[in-house]
Amino acid sequence: MKTILFATALSCVAATAFAHATLEQKEVQAGSTTKITLRVPHGCKGEATHTVQLTLPDGFYAAKPMPKAGWKLSTATGAYDTPYDNHGTEMTEGLREVTWSGGHLEDGWYDEFTVRGTFGAEIPAGTVMYFPALQTCANGTADWTDTSGAADVANPSPKVTVVAGEMQHEHAHGGHHGASDSVTLGALTLSGGFSRATLPNAPVAGGFVTITNTGTTEDRLIAATSEVADHVEVHEMAMQGDVMQMRELTEGLVIPAGETVTLKPGSFHLMFMGLKQPLVEGETLSVTLTFEQAGEVTLPLAIGAINAKSPSGHDAHAGHGSK
Repeated sequence: MKTILFATALSCVAATAFAHATLEQKEVQAGSTTKITLRVPHGCKGEATHTVQLTLPDGFYAAKPMPKAGWKLSTATGAYDTPYDNHGTEMTEGLREVTWSGGHLEDGWYDEFTVRGTFGAEIPAGTVMYFPALQTCANGTADWTDTSGAADVANPSPKVTVVAGEMQHEHAHGGHHGASDSVTLGALTLSGGFSRATLPNAPVAGGFVTITNTGTTEDRLIAATSEVADHVEVHEMAMQGDVMQMRELTEGLVIPAGETVTLKPGSFHLMFMGLKQPLVEGETLSVTLTFEQAGEVTLPLAIGAINAKSPSGHDAHAGHGSK
């Protein structure tokens, strides 16, 4: 009998935990651009949900909501407590609230509602950020707005914890990221980023990095940008018969679940097109990568020798192997 009662108690605790509206993401990196996904597990005391409202906290800026088929999307904007530099443009206000309405989510169904935005680079590691949510049904609401952080409240707000971002790691260690450092973005781990020095007036250069997907669903590298080039493309070099040819991956590069994909010389790589300046060995360039699921992350690429084959490669100088 005690065993049955204990099992029943555990079942009730698990059901209560699952009953809360939560965020898919548990941790986010300061300075990263990523999606925030609200998970709605039920309605309001048996009734279907027709409206879902999500409030965005200070520190989460340049946000954009994802529309949902069958739901009307509306937004509210407001001032930020602190202005943000969004790729050279100062942002003093932006999206603060998103509402999906006119839908029909049965009490026994589950759905997700997504917003994509950037977390401020100066947010201290360990900061808990709350995203209060409200479900509205025909005759009631399911309120997830308590931001006290107390463990026993009935209506806890969905939340994420901020972890140290790239610049915070630099300050903490008193220097720049080395090529061996890794960066985590959602389920992705990126490491070993490097590029190669170029000759004066060289029009292109290559970029390389190892990407590991620890998640259960595939992701896709869909875009890249850098201040050192007019634009950046994702390329593949492969044998076509007896000839090695290079082509742009216009639909992006798939990063399969549970696998590692390495961008390296002679294989997949980034191509910096229209270089604005020579790349100098020993310096570092930054590239921003955009993934279909995980969002955006800015990486430092250590510039190695002109024909470097690895992050720490200081290979003998020969030729102009910039890709």
